[in-house]
Amino acid sequence: MPAPTSSRTLWKGAISFGLVHIPVTLHSATAENRMKFNLLNKSTMTRVGNQQVDKSSGEAMPREEIVKGFEVEKDQFVVLTPDEIKAALPKSTQTISIEAFVDRDAVPAVFFHKPYYVSPGGKGGQKPFALLRETLARTGKVGIARVVISTKQHLAALIPQDQGLVLNLLRWSDEVRDVAGLAWPGEDVGVSAAELKMAEQLVEAMAGEWQPDLFHDEFREKLMELVEQKQCEGGVRQVAPLPGEEVPAASAEVIDLTELLRRSLKGNAAAAPAAAPAAKKSAAAKREEAANDDAAPVRKAAARKTGTTARASVKPATPRRKNG
Repeated sequence: MPAPTSSRTLWKGAISFGLVHIPVTLHSATAENRMKFNLLNKSTMTRVGNQQVDKSSGEAMPREEIVKGFEVEKDQFVVLTPDEIKAALPKSTQTISIEAFVDRDAVPAVFFHKPYYVSPGGKGGQKPFALLRETLARTGKVGIARVVISTKQHLAALIPQDQGLVLNLLRWSDEVRDVAGLAWPGEDVGVSAAELKMAEQLVEAMAGEWQPDLFHDEFREKLMELVEQKQCEGGVRQVAPLPGEEVPAASAEVIDLTELLRRSLKGNAAAAPAAAPAAKKSAAAKREEAANDDAAPVRKAAARKTGTTARASVKPATPRRKNG
């Protein structure tokens, strides 16, 4: 069963080719119809934000206190456990299971969702791959298959393209909106044979090969040209740092790093000859001082011994007798 019709106008404009101008409006052609879970407080059943904050109390919620609930009615939830959700996941078979072959034009454009290139795996798969691709191309058929990608089951169409195959994921039928209620022309709106002939002639005159490289996003290109022009003209402005990330103010004098290195090398070269003798002298002086310090006790002992010997070698004077 198709999804309900969306009558809301998303875009209003026209289709134009040659001198033909057809006003049109755009409406959503698809509807997301997947299971969407809300995070809830396990105890109070209040909603928990994406940042795991209880929206009622504003308090952060521990991960173990958060459960997944599916809203069946307004503010009415059914809670599913991780094991229950895991058990419902489709089993990955790593297989693109073709269930039917249908005419390529039988699948409406609104069903196509996301394409993937398909490539044969190894040398052994080259021939069967080529056989399937050629068969689909000759018969004008596509393979309708089921495939599980990232634990999610998809409906898909296997389509031949050039020398390969494309697996285009399809939308499920309940994701495609109904067209009932849209102001499409009915059978009562007819066109004359002359009008149809002129329209066909115009289409044939504008017919050509599909060359996507010929089409560009002109708006983006013009903006990029403007950006580059302003950049060349010095129109680049420095973004102010965020609080706490202030950058020290640059000096008014711009100094070349190469010049600083050159000055440093010259200064070191000039100071090296004079500094070397001083360093040697200082080292020699330190060695002399250390030697003097080590010899000091010996000198003192020798001095004491010398003094004792000198005193011992000097005989005391003999007192003279007085005559008389």
